[in-house]
Amino acid sequence: MEKSKVLIVGGTGYLGKRLVKSSLANGHDTYILQRPQIRVDIEKVEMLISFKMQGAHLVTASFNDHRSLVDAVKLVDVVICAISGVHIRSHHILLQLKLVDAIKEAGNIKRFFPSEFGTDPARMENAMEPGRVTFDDKMVVRKAIEEAGIPFTYVSANCFAGYFLGGLCQIGHILPSTDSVVLLGDGNQKAIYVNEDDIATYTIKAIDDPRTLNKTLYLRPPKNILSQREVVQIWEKLIGKELKNQPFPKKNFWLPMKGCLANFEIGEEGEEASTLYPEVKYNTAEQYMKRYL
Repeated sequence: MEKSKVLIVGGTGYLGKRLVKSSLANGHDTYILQRPQIRVDIEKVEMLISFKMQGAHLVTASFNDHRSLVDAVKLVDVVICAISGVHIRSHHILLQLKLVDAIKEAGNIKRFFPSEFGTDPARMENAMEPGRVTFDDKMVVRKAIEEAGIPFTYVSANCFAGYFLGGLCQIGHILPSTDSVVLLGDGNQKAIYVNEDDIATYTIKAIDDPRTLNKTLYLRPPKNILSQREVVQIWEKLIGKELKNQPFPKKNFWLPMKGCLANFEIGEEGEEASTLYPEVKYNTAEQYMKRYL
């Protein structure tokens, strides 16, 4: 079977660059949206040139120019959007509504992967601010996709390893301490941590897989379903030292949502990635955390 042509939007971002690499490595004809607004951002320009030298195609289009988006979409079979939706960095989720309009008009797209990749927003109605805006906006985009009749796959990758394992699951920390840790509650709530390279690998594998069409692909690597205490214990084992527990600050939006990440059954509307693709040797939490030694 001929592999689909793929357009990646946000291809120079934190996850987007990994999606580009994985798409190229898997033999897909890969296009990257190049926005005119890039101007003198030399690091992004050099990354785009590097991808072009590896075989990717750069296609200029702007969210402010509907016709350019339609023309870009018409070049490919599949669109993957990885624009930022992290409230602590930049938040552009609703820009995708313009992409949905372009995909609807183009009429040729076999699959759209919107910028999801975190916790399943359909299960986050009880989330608190500041994180809630991300989940609400993702649901607005989902509604637009489904009302437009666009074939889709939503990728729910739960917790990015870089943001959560690195900081021992403490919000606002991305490097692990060798002295102390703040445990959230009793530290026993389970969550799921996924290496960002593995998120890209699983996403690209799903592109031409009929089993993931119009479904949510949940990433639940079995060895990475861990409580914060278990994450801390892995780190303590790696550094050969026990950390001091600090008191827990009361205001934290993360605590109420952690329990809903790992304790639900995947129904007919979803598939689980490590089951569908057992050939992927995913990174375990312990393997990942060795980088911080």
